[in-house]
Amino acid sequence: MAQKRTLKKILFVSSEAAPFAKTGGLGDVCGALPKILRKMGHDVRLILPRYWSINHSYYDLVDEIGCMGVQMGNCVIWCKVFKGFLDTVPVYFIEHEGYFGRAGIYDDGYREYGDNAARFGFFTRACIQWCLDSNFRPDVIHCHDWPTALLPPYLKIWQRDSEFFKDTATVFSIHNIGYQGKFPSCFYDFLGLGLDNFTEDKFECHGRIHFMKGALFYADAISTVSPTHAEEIMTGIGSNGIAPYIERRRDDVVGILNGVDYDVWDPHIDPLIPATYSPGNMEGKAVCKETLQRTFDLNVEPKIPVVAFLSRFSYQKGVHLLAHVIESIVRNMKVQFVILGRGEKDFEDYLGGLPRWYSGRIGSWIGYTELKAHLVQAGADFLLMPSLYEPCGLIQIYSLRYGTIPIVRETGGLCDTVEKYDEHFGTGTGFTFNFPTPDAVYNTVGWAVSTYYDRPNHIKAMRQAGMHSSYCWIDSALEYEKLYERAFSRRKQWVT
Repeated sequence: MAQKRTLKKILFVSSEAAPFAKTGGLGDVCGALPKILRKMGHDVRLILPRYWSINHSYYDLVDEIGCMGVQMGNCVIWCKVFKGFLDTVPVYFIEHEGYFGRAGIYDDGYREYGDNAARFGFFTRACIQWCLDSNFRPDVIHCHDWPTALLPPYLKIWQRDSEFFKDTATVFSIHNIGYQGKFPSCFYDFLGLGLDNFTEDKFECHGRIHFMKGALFYADAISTVSPTHAEEIMTGIGSNGIAPYIERRRDDVVGILNGVDYDVWDPHIDPLIPATYSPGNMEGKAVCKETLQRTFDLNVEPKIPVVAFLSRFSYQKGVHLLAHVIESIVRNMKVQFVILGRGEKDFEDYLGGLPRWYSGRIGSWIGYTELKAHLVQAGADFLLMPSLYEPCGLIQIYSLRYGTIPIVRETGGLCDTVEKYDEHFGTGTGFTFNFPTPDAVYNTVGWAVSTYYDRPNHIKAMRQAGMHSSYCWIDSALEYEKLYERAFSRRKQWVT
């Protein structure tokens, strides 16, 4: 007889959660995982900042706490708390107009806010204060990336002797190790972490405050978003400089692959695409391809493969590798390109201007909408992801379900989700390469395009294999349950 699942009180603390606020995969995870855990019987709550873009009336937010004082290191800051829902998950919003009543989450669209250390340090302290004022005693607090990295330290430092939190464990998840939260030391008194903690193994980094290092020292368990990336972040290259601080916690680090919400990303039921389709009936994909070509001003030619680049324009995503070779690709191969995204201005200008010189062969749209993203996934033949590193990646998982074959670099979650094409047997779900170079991108796109023309039966088999693959959130949630148990056990040992 299976052991009965233990009900746990779980508090998610995040700077993002879809649909309220999202810049990438972090928002997707924190918008999906709490709902699944709630359905599994856990008492899950979610706390977010109430950004300017989160409208009270649109999300039916109601007053929860009219005036809440938050003790910082050298002052008390007052805020409000509002309550809404994400399906059946209660969501609490910390409102402070000075910190969050502005455009954007981390920046104004051009540069990072200079007071981010204060903004998210305050938010983290406010989450702890909300637990006390609401009498919600979590078994586990699950915090995500640098904006909430101070929560494990605050519990171990400020609440060290607290009866209220004595059994509360912390899990710290790394979604993007490229952003670690490094700030000037002038914020340290405000954050109130204690001078005895401003040391190289905890918070100090070349005279600056390092949020993520503090979480790595104090959290009861640590996770990242794919098994391969969990190993990569213990290496010098894959950790963005903090491998020693992760490696010393090796026994407490796990990689859990992100799941996908197939209620949103499935071509069989997707209301955002011009025609639905399934592995047993692919006619709708041809309709989507024609619509994609027309939407992006490409020549409507059903037999020419369309390669999509759907991404933030940043070096992490390998956009510079694409920029080096895209013109050579369209000059030397019978192929079309669709580009959707935004990011660094130089890449926006370059990629956005390519249709002028390659009319009918390259289409680009600088920006992002869910409607266009779904159309690209449904209408393209291939999805290119030349990432320098990719903790998990979600769009390649979406593309598998949509029969759009990934062309990816072998890193992080891309390794864990895309099976390399075998020319002899015609098996696999995508085309992969190892070294992040322009030549590797050019040659791998060429490999995919030549296979498209020369071995259509292999392409068909790869589409079918990808569409039948499954990365459901329920599988990920079961792994998180195990992680919460580990963190809870470690916390109990630590208290003892």
